[in-house]
Amino acid sequence: MLNYFQRLGVSSLAMLERLGRGSLFFFYILMSIPSVIIRPRLLVAQMYSVGVLSFSLIVVSGLFVGMVLALQGFYTLSDFGAEGALGVVVSASLIRELGPVVTALLFAGRAGSALTAEIGLMKATEQLSGMEMMAVDPMARIMAPRFLAGLLSMPILATLFSAIGVLGGYFIGVGLLGIDEGGFWSQMQAKIDFDQDIVNGLIKSVVFGWVVTWIAIFEGYDAIPTSEGVGRATTRTVVHSAFAILLLDFILTALMFGDV
Repeated sequence: MLNYFQRLGVSSLAMLERLGRGSLFFFYILMSIPSVIIRPRLLVAQMYSVGVLSFSLIVVSGLFVGMVLALQGFYTLSDFGAEGALGVVVSASLIRELGPVVTALLFAGRAGSALTAEIGLMKATEQLSGMEMMAVDPMARIMAPRFLAGLLSMPILATLFSAIGVLGGYFIGVGLLGIDEGGFWSQMQAKIDFDQDIVNGLIKSVVFGWVVTWIAIFEGYDAIPTSEGVGRATTRTVVHSAFAILLLDFILTALMFGDV
């Protein structure tokens, strides 16, 4: 029993120590952001890497999620004779929850893992050490552009996911199931509030983008400089990002839409 508590204490202290190093790492990134603004070319290149290259995955996923929502929502609403509210159900589900959350999970799996692997390989091949020897700050040259690119790309991708998902729901609801087109759009416009729904969804996507990109970059920078270490860091990025997204989604939803 004593050994169990000893191992628990050691693992807890190690987790707190790693959290502290991650917080200092994030502070150094923030201090390096002004240098990225001065040289926007680095930011544009990273936004292409983490944002544009994720576009096809986000569009296809959003389309099918919206179509599935429309099918499931129609069969549920038809039991109550409320098929005309399908547009509200699809749009509210996407804008409030599924858009930011699913986009963040896909972003972590695609862009987050790529960022961790890229930075981890830079560390394993001593490219980061070489930059320091040449008086080039890796925080300003490598970390900060990638962090800022992830932070800016995430809300754009989440917005695209929700918009494409609504179109997918429209194709199924109006085109396949025969719901009135005017009712689909008019009820959606009447029930979806800009401040309560759209703005809160954007806030969620910004928070998720910040957390996922921070985890991905730190895991790569902190990875053991071996092929096995980089692989483990990439796995930790996806797992920790998923836990963080779901936990933050609960907290933000309780604050935004609940009575907490």
